[in-house]
Amino acid sequence: MKCTTGWSYDRYRPAVHGGDEIYIQQILPGTDRITLAFSGGRGETSAYIRMAGSDAEWRKGRVSGNTACFEGLTDGQDYEFYLENDGGKSATGLARPGFVPGTVVNYLHPEDHKYEFSGQHLCTPSLMKHPDGYLLASMDVFDGNAPQNLTLIFRSDDDGKSWYHYTELFPCFWGMLFWHRGAVYMLATSTEYGDLLIGKSEDGGKTFCTPTVLARGSSHKIQPGWHKSGMPVVEHKGRLWTGIDYGSHKSGGHASCLLSVPADADLLDSSAWRITEPLRYNPHWEGAVVGDDRGFIEGNAVVMPDGGICDFLRYSTNKGEPQYGLAAVLRGDCDDPEKPLSFYKFVPFPGNLSKFDVRRDEKTGVYFSIISRIYSEECVAARNVLSLICSWDLEHWTVLCDLLDYAHLDPKLVGFQYVSFLFDGEDILYLSRTAFNGAQSFHDNNYITFHRIENFRSLIPDPSGNDLKK
Repeated sequence: MKCTTGWSYDRYRPAVHGGDEIYIQQILPGTDRITLAFSGGRGETSAYIRMAGSDAEWRKGRVSGNTACFEGLTDGQDYEFYLENDGGKSATGLARPGFVPGTVVNYLHPEDHKYEFSGQHLCTPSLMKHPDGYLLASMDVFDGNAPQNLTLIFRSDDDGKSWYHYTELFPCFWGMLFWHRGAVYMLATSTEYGDLLIGKSEDGGKTFCTPTVLARGSSHKIQPGWHKSGMPVVEHKGRLWTGIDYGSHKSGGHASCLLSVPADADLLDSSAWRITEPLRYNPHWEGAVVGDDRGFIEGNAVVMPDGGICDFLRYSTNKGEPQYGLAAVLRGDCDDPEKPLSFYKFVPFPGNLSKFDVRRDEKTGVYFSIISRIYSEECVAARNVLSLICSWDLEHWTVLCDLLDYAHLDPKLVGFQYVSFLFDGEDILYLSRTAFNGAQSFHDNNYITFHRIENFRSLIPDPSGNDLKK
């Protein structure tokens, strides 16, 4: 067995594993069908399917190249399947056909255990467009009681209409893909509250070098360590900036930081990076909710209208008064990247109880976010309505439209959340961590889906006639 020389794998699996010579790389359930992409084995491949848990005879599906398709299935019914050829068999997989909003990038049934060395659900979507025109989408595999250390990367060559498996990173969790100075980078942790890592790909995201450790973490959910999500990386005043946290939920919450590096530095040189001294939440700050002490996580590094840099954060208010409707803004210092953040203000924000990105459209100067909008005081945890919002000043936000509205479905089982988005000409492209059609819960999702908002600038209201004007 060869030793590891990098961070990426055509397929990652533990050194001791079962007889799964054929690897099902991607599962794409749709209306009355399930499509699989696979690799491995040799010779002609056959695909077999039947209703899950039954003793029915296995029936064959259609195989073409490295794709298998089963059609004429019953929506809402779980099916089990496997592939076989002269090289061996795949592990038995599970999927449920049926409609889901958007284009499926990947799917994982809540009872499919093929990634149990990492987790059971797909999380942390990150979307990047390569200068050559193709899209990369990453996601990790999580479960609260699992190791949580595998990231899957998919590629689209047709503007998101279809996707295919590209590579895998291990250990890699809570990752963000970004392009900088001719290379693809992944900024991540090794696991929940683990080491803060960065790795580089010089072949467009297919293979990555061994990652550099930027900071050591605890790698255990009950001890403080580095926390992040797929937060945007922005360039401003000669540095790259992104938001990170330090702490853990079980140790009393998180302190907020900005991580940065000179834009012209070697990003794999850990000595070039700086982290602001962690700032803990203070419930006595002016405008703080009453009765809540859990503070902030998942902040966005954002260039402010006055040219400063800030951390625009998700505020965990759901046990306080008011229960929702506020985000937090902490100011950084562009000239002193180790100086602690300082509290600036709380601002009204209609989606503060789930991770969100904030990005500024360079063409108009308007800030945008895609949020799991809180629409009911009776269910502040609901994530079944996804909305596009904007602001001229980072302080006054307007809902432009609901992108996905499934408020009529059970908020405990349906969710659109942790959106990663980018501007693409006249459109916005985004990935959603989607729970739909048989997810374990709204939080423990089963899909990563891709979506497009066409002509998004046409939705911007005239600042002279609405409350976005300063």
